Amino acid sequence: MKKDKLSDLSLEFSCQCVALAKELLAKKESVFADQIKRSSTSVAANIAEAGHPQSRADMISKFEIALKEAFETDKWLQILKQSNLVDAETYDAINKKGTKIRVLLIASIRTLKEGNKV
Repeated sequence: MKKDKLSDLSLEFSCQCVALAKELLAKKESVFADQIKRSSTSVAANIAEAGHPQSRADMISKFEIALKEAFETDKWLQILKQSNLVDAETYDAINKKGTKIRVLLIASIRTLKEGNKV
């Protein structure tokens, strides 16, 4: 896994979610705006922190937190879609990036954990 690819993808994902949060605020949906913004930016922040770990265990921990936040963001996106608060095009674009991030994180975590086995 290339860290730069994951880092870049998570930054794009977070920025798309922040833009969505702005749209939600305009619709007076501040709770959803806050939740989607917090969880998505946490993904990028934890991936960035994993780039400068204190140890292999720290990197795994940061990736695991990022993965949990990515799944949370996915759930908020599903709720927004089901509630007709996000259009299909926006949902699809953000969801596609989120799915890629989750796949990369799962693979990275698995690889790091397997590297600990001796």
